[in-house]
Amino acid sequence: MTMQQPGAGPEPHDLTARTGAVIEQHSRLEGPLLPILHGLQAEFGFVPRQSLPIVAEALNISQADAHGVASFYHDFRAAPAGRHVLKLCQAEACQSMGSDKVAAMVKQALGIGFGETTKDGSVTLEAVYCLGLCACAPSAMLDGEVIGRIDAEAIEDIVAEVRT
Repeated sequence: MTMQQPGAGPEPHDLTARTGAVIEQHSRLEGPLLPILHGLQAEFGFVPRQSLPIVAEALNISQADAHGVASFYHDFRAAPAGRHVLKLCQAEACQSMGSDKVAAMVKQALGIGFGETTKDGSVTLEAVYCLGLCACAPSAMLDGEVIGRIDAEAIEDIVAEVRT
């Protein structure tokens, strides 16, 4: 879970009801914790920390277990993401093709690091470890669309797009 300061979330009664509905939808699955966490992220745009005790009680697991799973996987967020999500591949193939330089340029241009969202809420920057585009390294994903062969020009285009 990307550890960011949670912003204003849903009202407590609304959060409880919406969390309960997600739990009900997935609780009969074998190993329901991950599907429930994915459902919460789909419902709220992040996994509210206030939902974790509700999930733990429903599944008869400890709150520590629920939090441990939610915080272990990088795709789960503790706060809403920006309007755009930019994922930069940091796996070996991309590293060998200069992803560290790409990351440095993007961080500089946006003024944020991995796991952070710009102050204006326009973009969240995330590190990922393989987008399956190794032949076109270094690669990125912007709002679900993969981009290969990232270079300085591509970074300028991406930053311009997320800032509008």
